[in-house]
Amino acid sequence: MREIVLDTETTGLDPSQGHRLVELGCVELVNRIPTGATFHVYLNPQREVPAEAAAIHGLTGEFLKDKPLFADVVDEFLAFIGAEAPLIIHNAGFDHGFLCAELKRLERELIARERLVDTLMLARRKHPAGPNRLDDLCTRYGIDNSRRTKHGALLDAEILAEVYVELIGARQAVLGLAELAAQRGPGGGAATVSARPAALAPRLSEADRAAHAEFVAGLGEDAVWHAYRAGETN
Repeated sequence: MREIVLDTETTGLDPSQGHRLVELGCVELVNRIPTGATFHVYLNPQREVPAEAAAIHGLTGEFLKDKPLFADVVDEFLAFIGAEAPLIIHNAGFDHGFLCAELKRLERELIARERLVDTLMLARRKHPAGPNRLDDLCTRYGIDNSRRTKHGALLDAEILAEVYVELIGARQAVLGLAELAAQRGPGGGAATVSARPAALAPRLSEADRAAHAEFVAGLGEDAVWHAYRAGETN
């Protein structure tokens, strides 16, 4: 199954007030494992970047002034996320609102809400006492976020991919598969199963066997147990 972990950085909190995207980062997962395929772009928001926003992500108007517009990268972005892959986003309503505002501005089809998987909601259900910010979840699950001195869309998407796998319990399944692969060895053949040096001692006593035989005898001639016992003697 293909999924896209996505994060954005913006000039502010509300697209209805004219705030815009300044960075997009996406990480591709297949069967909950990163494939190495990413999409990352800085964007010229065509407006000033407030100091309080720049303090969070470090992206200034001077840095962004020669970067592409969203209109320049929209086709590449939509091709990367595809039409059906679930979008894994922390506090999905925020990023989805900005993405849809940018798409609406270009008269492009909006991203369906049904595609969103909100890891903040997942975290609140799993850890109702919180806290459930991305940094808090990294601490909870022992994920290295030391590079996250400021917010960054691609870095945050990479970290969120690890958090997401922990939230849904998929890491244990991956570890189980890794152990199985190790048993199979480098050739990828069937796992080696060693025979027991001695058969396990039976747990049924003779009294247990006699009681069971008496029970089966009382079931009548058509009881399925008669066919099973006949098979034992063949």
